[in-house]
Amino acid sequence: MRTFLIIAVFYLAGLAALSFGISLIITAGLGAGPWDAFFVGLSESIGLTVGSWTFIGGFVLILINAMLLKQKPDFSALITMFLIGSFIDFWMLIVLADAVPASFVQQAVILTAGILCCGAGIASYLQSSFARNPIDHAMIVFHTLTGKSLAFSKTALELMILVAAFFIGGPIGIGTLIIAFLIGPLIQVFHRPVTAFRTKLTA
Repeated sequence: MRTFLIIAVFYLAGLAALSFGISLIITAGLGAGPWDAFFVGLSESIGLTVGSWTFIGGFVLILINAMLLKQKPDFSALITMFLIGSFIDFWMLIVLADAVPASFVQQAVILTAGILCCGAGIASYLQSSFARNPIDHAMIVFHTLTGKSLAFSKTALELMILVAAFFIGGPIGIGTLIIAFLIGPLIQVFHRPVTAFRTKLTA
């Protein structure tokens, strides 16, 4: 029970940090990651909050992933998407509601803080194997169906969503490129110490 509770804390803290990072990146206004830019574009063009579209997008992906693999939908992943979506709305609509960067320097600082939070949050959230993000699962599905590497599968999916985000007016900019190149290495940087800390607590 103690181990379960500790891992649950890492899971929830990771999702909170990840969603805060996403919210900071969007607030910075220098471009968001492909999926986040897509959800922001949907929010601005159709309505509903970014968090709502994050949840809806996750639900649709769960169905698509299951259909492509001819398996039962993993609806437990909706818990993760609901938490991420709820956290994003909390950060953006309450905590960061009046946060408007006044200069490029402020934008750069907020963007950097956001990327760091995302890296640390993902590293923490991955300590649990419970209810994995359907966006990450989509990469596995693409890899399984095409036989391509995970890196290629991830890149291909990100590019497709990036194009979709562009056409619906999502926030794409220099930040999008920075995120694309830095988020992977940052997750790796944070993953080792976070895992060591979690192992020490659960030993």
